[in-house]
Amino acid sequence: MTPRERMLVYPYMFNGNVASCLRERPETQPPLDWPIRRRIALGSARGFAYLNEECDPRIIHRDINASNILLDDEFEAVVGDFGLAKLTADEETHVTTAVRGTIGHIAPEYLSTGKCSEKIDVFGYGIMLLELITEQRTFDLARLANDDDVMLLDWVKGLLKEKKLEALVDANRPGNYVENEVEQLIQIALLCTQNSPTERPKMSEVVKMLEGDGLAERWLDWQKEEMLRWEITIHTIQILMGSFVIPRQISDLMNSLDLDDLLTFTAFPLKKLNWFS
Repeated sequence: MTPRERMLVYPYMFNGNVASCLRERPETQPPLDWPIRRRIALGSARGFAYLNEECDPRIIHRDINASNILLDDEFEAVVGDFGLAKLTADEETHVTTAVRGTIGHIAPEYLSTGKCSEKIDVFGYGIMLLELITEQRTFDLARLANDDDVMLLDWVKGLLKEKKLEALVDANRPGNYVENEVEQLIQIALLCTQNSPTERPKMSEVVKMLEGDGLAERWLDWQKEEMLRWEITIHTIQILMGSFVIPRQISDLMNSLDLDDLLTFTAFPLKKLNWFS
């Protein structure tokens, strides 16, 4: 080893990784129960918060996905596979690199510009949360058979728009989950996967939300912002097309323009606000 070379040494990971436990387990092995999934979500978030914000130099992982979250004999999460990781100095807001990563986990701004910051890790973490909840792959052509989206994030947003929360939860665990905790994890995942990197939370903020601090306020603020954007979009379309355009026509137009996200964001089901009715 030299000052320019680093080596990682891991203990034996008895339970493999999250992806293998979700989708490749033998029939004799039960699915991960909900408390373990919650613990994995929190433990991995703490690990990425340390890498992004506390390390010196800071580390951008660049390839957060379920196969890179290792599990020890107690199902404690351990961050693995630093092959694509980048070191950044405190004064750097981003680094520009060739785009690398796992399809479905790559943040849109990184894919389009090659600029990576800790916010691409936040995006990848949000997708990993959806894997943890649904057991679905992030990119799956098999979903086309049911006329569903091949990308996990789009598939989830579609089900939320249709208010089908139960369809998101792993089919192997009917009723074996805490509904309000599922809603909270989905909310965190959606906050983490916003298109704009500046609007995504930092990983340290994700940890706090997972610990029960600040999620309700942040989610409410986010809903207000999305509603405002929705109203601005409606107003803009009415100006461009004339006041004779009715809201339903605007909605149809936005669907045709692939702007379903606005509808999804403002219609996300939350039982305590009676949005399931």
